[in-house]
Amino acid sequence: MTCVFCAIAAGEVPAQFVVDEPDLLAFLDTRPVFKGHVLLIPRVHVGTFPELPANQLEPFFAMGQRLAVAVEEGLGAKGAFVALNNKVSQSVPHLHLHVVPRTKGDGLRGFFWPRTKYASDDEAAEYAKRLREVL
Repeated sequence: MTCVFCAIAAGEVPAQFVVDEPDLLAFLDTRPVFKGHVLLIPRVHVGTFPELPANQLEPFFAMGQRLAVAVEEGLGAKGAFVALNNKVSQSVPHLHLHVVPRTKGDGLRGFFWPRTKYASDDEAAEYAKRLREVL
């Protein structure tokens, strides 16, 4: 199975490019949440966020930051929703950052999954401890 984002990077699949740099590409999502919804990808195939080499983190997120500013200044958005799915809900198995222009009252309502609560401060502390141990 061919990665559609690799095919876009190779010029095999057309896209509306916003950024075309040696290591990064950004293009309009063909099924945007709102018009101007941009996808930022590493040019070479990187499947998931943990696979992105450390030396590429800063350039990747710096460009994401620039795109967030661009949707405001270039499209008149009042803000941006910036998101990265990793494995679960990752519709294309190639790392990509969504930059979606937002305006007040645009109809996008937070996150679309149920929220939960910790049973106690002790339970929350245990979750934090387990994460620190891995880090």
